[in-house]
Amino acid sequence: MKPILSKAQLDYMKAKTKFEDKAKVMEKKIELARAAQNEISQEVMEELVVETGFHDAFNELTMAENALIQWSHSTIKHEKTYRDNKAEIEMMYSRLNDDPKMRSRIIQLAMKIR
Repeated sequence: MKPILSKAQLDYMKAKTKFEDKAKVMEKKIELARAAQNEISQEVMEELVVETGFHDAFNELTMAENALIQWSHSTIKHEKTYRDNKAEIEMMYSRLNDDPKMRSRIIQLAMKIR
């Protein structure tokens, strides 16, 4: 049986997949540009970012991550684990914007909430 996921989890998965797909396209375009020129200028790189939709996919992923984090923070407050470890959990959430590893960890944990 498939686990039931929240809208925030589904939106995150969709945005992550789209971002990964755009990243692959971007990598191929960079390889082609490198083959044509030894060095890729910032101007060319910016054009590729816009052309491939990488920038938009990145922004969508960031918004989906933020929504997932917000959802997980409000959802976890109903769990016994939260009540037992409130200070530690709140410290994790307070550090998510300062520590990329903490942000990643919270996202991973948020995807495990059922």
